[in-house]
Parts: sequence; C-alpha cells; structure tokens
Amino acid sequence: MTPAKTARANRGTGRAARDAAVASQYLTPDDATRYAESYEGHRPATRYYWSRLHVVDEALRDAPHGRLLDVGCGPGMLIRRLLDLRPEDFRITGCDRSAAMIDVAAARTKGFGDVELRVARVEDMPFPDRHFDVVVAMGVLEYADANAGLREIARVVRPGGLVVVTMLNPLSPYRLVEWFVYWPLVRVLGRIEGLFGPPRHAAAVSGIRAVPLARLRRTMRAAGLAPRDAVHYDVTPLVPPLDRPVRRWNQKWRDHPERTVSRGARRWLGTAYLVTARREEAGPAH
Repeated sequence: MTPAKTARANRGTGRAARDAAVASQYLTPDDATRYAESYEGHRPATRYYWSRLHVVDEALRDAPHGRLLDVGCGPGMLIRRLLDLRPEDFRITGCDRSAAMIDVAAARTKGFGDVELRVARVEDMPFPDRHFDVVVAMGVLEYADANAGLREIARVVRPGGLVVVTMLNPLSPYRLVEWFVYWPLVRVLGRIEGLFGPPRHAAAVSGIRAVPLARLRRTMRAAGLAPRDAVHYDVTPLVPPLDRPVRRWNQKWRDHPERTVSRGARRWLGTAYLVTARREEAGPAH
C-alpha cells in the first residue's frame, strides 16, 4: 500500500472510530434523560447550558418567523423552551442522530401539535432544499463532519435565512486543560484503580473535534453561508477541577447570564462560541 493510501485508510479508520464513539453515548432513553439532567443543579455543565441558552435567545430575538429547524435537537430542551416562550413564532422541526434522543424529545413536547421530530444526521438530512427560515445547530458540529454538516444546513435554509451554530472553543484555557490534562489524568487514575478493584473514575472517548472560530467562519463561507456575528460564551478563568467547588458556592450566573458572554477582550476565556450567519442568495459552486 502506498503512503497516500495508507494515510487515507488511517483517516477512514479514525473517522469510523470517532463515529462509533459518538453513536454509543445515547443509545437508550435513560442515556438521553441523563444527558438532560446533566444540565441541572450547580454543575459546570449547568453554567455552560444557561450561558448557551442566553446567547441563542439573543441570536433568535429578531429571527424571521416561520419554519425553524433544530439540528441535533437532543432531548428537545430548546424546542420546549421556544414552545413555552414563543409559541406563535415558529413551526418547529427537530432532528437528531439518536433515536433515543428523539423519543425523549417527543415526550418533552407532547401536547404541542406543530412539532415534527425526525431521526437524521446533520450530514444527511431528509428535508427539501431551501425549506427553513431558521436553522439552529447547538452542540452538534463538534460531533459531526462540520464541512458536510454546514453544506447540508446551507442546503435546507432559504436564501437570506438565519443560521445559528455553536462550537466548543478549542483554544480556551478551560478546554485545553480539560482535554489534555484533566481527562487523561482521570483515565490514568481509573486504570490504576482497576488494578485493585472496580474503578471509581472513568472518562469515555467523546468523539469531539472542535475547531477555532476563524476556521469555522471559512467553512461556513465555503458552504454558502455569510457569517454576521460571533460571541463567546461560558466565559470563565477557572479550569477543571477547580470549577466544580466554585460552582457550588457562586451561582450568580443564573440571574445574570449576560456576564458569562463576551465579544471583547475576555472572549478568549469562553469555553465555546456562537456564530450567526445568513444564507447567501447564490450558493457555492458544486
């Protein structure tokens, strides 16, 4: 096998392993329910979720009414929020690659008539071209092929339509420590514990592949989307595991989520970011 073929084979194996890691996380309704519960209480994930909700709410404040697609809708938390707060504004469709997530989302939105839920991947969605006025993709592109996913998003949104996407920030101090120090140490600790009995610590491979803001903007433009605004959220100087005890003590972010976001000098402390874009009138050449 030539070096080029070997490299392609290795990339294919890596993609398959990553895809399997992502798919294995939410196979049952209990998995999906635990995911939703992870955003409750005083956990770091809770602060992240509230900060993300704040920036998504802001991004959708002047969104065109009509058809809205929530890509990677998970257990339907954003869908239910929109149904509760803006019931007349959108005809909502949600899709997720996990059938278990769709089952939980269906239970969460039961009783609301104008909601369609489908099992589908962001890279291959079963929706017509130019069908939606708004497309939201929260926390999905880092688990998918971002290039293919953005091309599909551009395909299904109408020209001039609004696109809102989020991405974990791989350059933030929080993510650098979490991914390259904290989780590797937890895995090592779990292996050591396993030598003497059942391990108390474990960290499964997530399949996350986050990209910096500049790269995501380039990918969006190549897909036919024109980026308009970007905001970093979950801004924090803390890193794991120091954030855990502090979150128990200080929960001001619940009442003031606006303090957890930045477009200025503090943006590099954001653990994630949001980009809004408009679908260009003429799509990219294929």
